[in-house]
Amino acid sequence: MQSENQARRGRAIALLIAGTGLFWIAATALGVQMGWSLRTRAFFDLAALAAFGYAIFLIYGLWRDRQKNKD
Repeated sequence: MQSENQARRGRAIALLIAGTGLFWIAATALGVQMGWSLRTRAFFDLAALAAFGYAIFLIYGLWRDRQKNKD
């Protein structure tokens, strides 16, 4: 049961990372095509950076749980 929960959390984190990457690529391409200001494009860069940072935080928590349940 515990390993199923950890696997589900791992898949959710993977989807977060993949979705953030796709969002970042799309926002960058759309920004260039539509002529958004650098300030607007930087906002999307920072949003993607925050999402990637949150994913690292979640990965660390998942790793800690797996280490705790290894015994």
